[in-house]
Amino acid sequence: MCGIFGYIGNRNDAGKLVIEGLKHLEYRGYDSWGIAIKEEGNSILLEKDIGKISEVDSNNFTMQSNLAIAHTRWATHGGVTKENAHPHICEDCSIAVVHNGIIENYEELREELKQKGYDFKSQTDSEVIPHLIQEELKNTNDFAQAVRSACKRFKGRYGLLAMDLNSKTLVAARTGSPLIIGVKKDTGYFIASDIPAFMEHTKVVQYLDDGEMVVTNGESILFTDIETGEEHPKREIEITWSIEKAQKGEFDHFMLKEIMEQKDSIARAVNQNEQQIKKLGEAIRNSKGTFLVGCGTAHKACMVAEYFFSVVAQEHVNVTSAGEFKLYNHFLTSESLLIVVSQSGETADVLEAMKIAKSKGAKVLAIINSEGSTIAREADDTLLINAGPERAVASTKALTGQMAVLMLIAYSMKNKLKEGKMLLLETTSLINDMLNPRYIKFIEEVAENMKDESDLYIIGKSWNFPMALESAIKIQEVSYVHAEGFAGSELKHGPIALVEKGTPCITLAGDDEIFPDIISNTIELKARGANTIGVSPIQSDAFDTWIKVPNAGVAQAIVNIIPIQVLAYYLAVKRGMNPDMPRNLAKSVTVK
Repeated sequence: MCGIFGYIGNRNDAGKLVIEGLKHLEYRGYDSWGIAIKEEGNSILLEKDIGKISEVDSNNFTMQSNLAIAHTRWATHGGVTKENAHPHICEDCSIAVVHNGIIENYEELREELKQKGYDFKSQTDSEVIPHLIQEELKNTNDFAQAVRSACKRFKGRYGLLAMDLNSKTLVAARTGSPLIIGVKKDTGYFIASDIPAFMEHTKVVQYLDDGEMVVTNGESILFTDIETGEEHPKREIEITWSIEKAQKGEFDHFMLKEIMEQKDSIARAVNQNEQQIKKLGEAIRNSKGTFLVGCGTAHKACMVAEYFFSVVAQEHVNVTSAGEFKLYNHFLTSESLLIVVSQSGETADVLEAMKIAKSKGAKVLAIINSEGSTIAREADDTLLINAGPERAVASTKALTGQMAVLMLIAYSMKNKLKEGKMLLLETTSLINDMLNPRYIKFIEEVAENMKDESDLYIIGKSWNFPMALESAIKIQEVSYVHAEGFAGSELKHGPIALVEKGTPCITLAGDDEIFPDIISNTIELKARGANTIGVSPIQSDAFDTWIKVPNAGVAQAIVNIIPIQVLAYYLAVKRGMNPDMPRNLAKSVTVK
């Protein structure tokens, strides 16, 4: 979850460089920040504080240096304090470490190190790392070997970056949490949690895989296995997307920019290699038990896909949250199929589900947005949704891209792939027409009228039911309004007791055979005094407010979620929140 960035090479502005780069990773954590810079005279300048890295002036770090590491934190162990911020340093101040993930056995290691005289200044699990490395250096003069020995004692998922004054090297190691190396000949090496940190400097990358470490002095680089020390040669890969695609441009926030980009991103998702789509469809048809898993918003895409496969392909798939997948391991065989869905390609629970499936010999396919991510590299086959960089914590365009790809797979299973592509391309055109300035302004006005409400409910049926759940997620995470989604038919089984006079209730509907049923549910809400808001291609007297959407048939769920995304965005803005950086959340969930 946290953001890590380090540089070593022949530039003499390492401090300013890593601060500026780290600002591109703020979506990964923004509780606190810190930096460690190798100074002239062979000492470490350490500075850290609570608050956002975006508020830090990089001109305060212009001292000459060719080695620095920095960190922006999403707190796990220990509160949001200056002491708990990274980097952490060892007892003799020669080693500094930044860390993402959780050292699960840190309490045991901490007690052992305390008994050996080490002093701890924070409440974090991370502080054991530099102390343990210093302890291991008593057995070797090789800094990389000391890091390797320390890593062998850690339990849990982590990504760490350690700098050493004495050897003037950077060492990175990972198991679970991502780290990527940027390579620029005659300049040096960049090591970061994600590519945007160094994109303005290089597009050439090398990926650090699970169970690997890398050591560099700025002139050369060596990848090895953490356990064995065996060398792991790496190829250089050139990334294709541009830094401009990851900038806000004319928009105040990334979230609104990414919502508006759905005019194009869905079309990019549809523009897939047809043979690849058919290959995934065949894999589902030939498996004896298919599981679709994801977390959060990606899980809702899986839930929608369950309807796509039922209605379009007449095929059954099992859907579960990745974090709950381990309970299904008894049903897995070598003939099972696991399809994982993830925006970041680094989600810890999804990676754990993949590990479980592979232990049973099952095939694993991935639908992701991040080329070269851990999930992409560990899956047997991968399909990219091509949404482009998504910087807001709340996922928007990745969701609709995931749903579009899953729908295409369903159509391919009935030999109707061209029909599915035409439907989705027509839907993209309808979305383009829908997202006009007047429409956005209308939803902003709806948000203005709702901004002071403390509770909100959303209902839907069929594929609009998962979108009701997703709508609640979006509204909760960016505006902090208590929102809940329900199947319309479940109202009378309890939730309707929550409705009072004036309670906002949103109905998601389509022009289909179940429209009368969801309208009946809406009327029940209105009879209890609810302020009803309909997101539907059809007007109804049951709606106090009508947010019109185009009729998209099977793709209605894709269309209906977009105005809710806009509504959530404006609810956040009207309530004085930053929709790009919701409290307590981070973009990539790399811890379980």
